[in-house]
Amino acid sequence: MSPSELRLAKTAPLPYLLSVPDAARPASGAWPLLCFLHGHGEGAPMPIQLGLKLHGPLAAASSPRATADFIVVAAQMPARGDLWHLHGNAIQEIVRQLQTLHGADPRQTFLTGFSFGGNGVFDLALEQRDLWAALWPVDPTRVPREDPGRPVWFSSGDISRRSERAFIERLRLEPLQGAELGDRVYVDQGQDHVGTARLAYQDERIYRWLLSKRAGSL
Repeated sequence: MSPSELRLAKTAPLPYLLSVPDAARPASGAWPLLCFLHGHGEGAPMPIQLGLKLHGPLAAASSPRATADFIVVAAQMPARGDLWHLHGNAIQEIVRQLQTLHGADPRQTFLTGFSFGGNGVFDLALEQRDLWAALWPVDPTRVPREDPGRPVWFSSGDISRRSERAFIERLRLEPLQGAELGDRVYVDQGQDHVGTARLAYQDERIYRWLLSKRAGSL
């Protein structure tokens, strides 16, 4: 995706990059929405146009299905750290705005994040259980305090595999087995922290899995 195809919003509760598919709306009449939470190094003062395309669905190397099949929004925190829990209301406000302005489907609103952003996936989901249809944490650094009660695709890497058993038990995850894609999927491709993000956001299976989920499942 070239920079000209991304929209930058500076006046929202948090600044964000937005990608809206060019194609006609799907048969449902509404686009699925994928919200991405960045990690430590991509927060301010890194320029938003650079930071939010290093990793995640807006990265140049990620699967084109991300921006072809979903509205993608990536907000930037004003400070670096494991702080997404402080910005849950801002993320919810942005999502509600996009549901209104761009026809994003409230039944197919998904949350993903890398590293500290993966922590944020759980933090926000625990407080906003009715907002997110499914969760996709990518190599988070800590185990959530409880099960968020939503479908989860867990992309594990160098950091999270250190607590592999705790993640699997807390979230009731099952290793990916062939073409069987359940509601609680655990995948570890043996990569380091950044390599895990690169492969995860390239993986078309995950985008297909997300599209199979709707609010109220599990």
